[in-house]
Amino acid sequence: MVILPNHLEFSVRIRKVVQMNTRKISLMVASAVALYIIYVFAPVYGFYAYRGGAPLPPWGWLEIPVSVPMTHEVYDSSYQPNGDKALVLLAAHRQAINVPAISAAVAIDGKLIWAGATGWADLATSTAVTPETEFRIGSTSKALTATALARLVDRGVIDLDAPISSYVLNLPNDSWSNITPRHLASHMSGLPHYKENTDMIGLYHTTALQKNFRDVFESLTVFDSSELLFKPGEGFHYSTLGTVLQGAVIASSTGLPYREVMQREVFGPADMSATFVEPKSAIDKPNMATFYLRREGKFRKWRSVNLSHRLPGGAWVSTPSDLARLGVKHLDEAFLSTQTTQSFWTPQSLNSGEVNEQDYAIGWRWREYDVDGVGLVRNANHGGVSRGSQAWLMVLPDYNMAIAFCMNTNVDDFSDFNKIYSELISAFAPAGISVSE
Repeated sequence: MVILPNHLEFSVRIRKVVQMNTRKISLMVASAVALYIIYVFAPVYGFYAYRGGAPLPPWGWLEIPVSVPMTHEVYDSSYQPNGDKALVLLAAHRQAINVPAISAAVAIDGKLIWAGATGWADLATSTAVTPETEFRIGSTSKALTATALARLVDRGVIDLDAPISSYVLNLPNDSWSNITPRHLASHMSGLPHYKENTDMIGLYHTTALQKNFRDVFESLTVFDSSELLFKPGEGFHYSTLGTVLQGAVIASSTGLPYREVMQREVFGPADMSATFVEPKSAIDKPNMATFYLRREGKFRKWRSVNLSHRLPGGAWVSTPSDLARLGVKHLDEAFLSTQTTQSFWTPQSLNSGEVNEQDYAIGWRWREYDVDGVGLVRNANHGGVSRGSQAWLMVLPDYNMAIAFCMNTNVDDFSDFNKIYSELISAFAPAGISVSE
């Protein structure tokens, strides 16, 4: 005789199994949602935490050792006294502004003549900085991209005043059609900078800094739905996003990827063998500095970031030696015609005829500084601020000279970092011959 289970008991068992499985599924779903929220918002928290808007853990902070290494190379023996003096000045400057490392280089008459470095490329491993140490150069990248643009303008490949729609077909935003390469390179296009970007997904990516963008055209998706702040040429608004679009124009006009154009037009001719796109892993570039957040005299390794979306305007990695080589190359007529160089170093005017509020030129700033012991020094320059790094490139045409320096942290006032330029000029300029004399 077959005995059937009690129907009531069977129903209770089934109900318990279902309830148990439902709780498990609910827990799994809740865990998945929590992990997704952490994945999405943890980088945003990191963005604000490293800007001082949220707390960071008390552990993981480092101090600079009392004893600090320094080294230099003098590539022309006639400049040995100048190089010795410059290294002492550089070391004093590093100590005065309290940063882990600073590296500098000087090129004169078309060649690199000195490179020096002092401090630590990595505090945790006690790795000394050297002239070969590589740094994020931030917005100094704009001068590199402007150099490629200048070379293409020089050969008639790009017209600074032609609408970019004649180079980039199927622009993702119709309001960009009448923007010109001149507008983009002089920050008069009306494009927003990061904070003003109204493309919410793009704004997230420029905050989280985790997504890898394969090329400049994919980078356009960061801001392709954002509105212009004003009509092209009507105003001035500093915009790295505008330089990204400039990179797309450069790529489209040549039919080559932006990175390849940079290698062909800039890095190769200027012998810049240590300038590259930051790799995903530092293991791939053992000479690259470790970048630090500075807070109350202590240092914390900067959070992991991916800056590929801003490559043309703020994400190249380089050395002061490479930057100095590029700077002095601008004084070589075989590289760029004098006419093109002068036009790129001329502050640009708005549609009204007035020079823009920052006297910004085309990918460069043109300034005149009074340097003790030297006098009035005319120069083209561009500074850069990146995550845990700062850079400066300066070209002095009257002395056939270029100066560059980088460091692996940030200071609140950029002038505290770049004021060493005057001492380096004083150390080397008297040894040169001003072409204005």
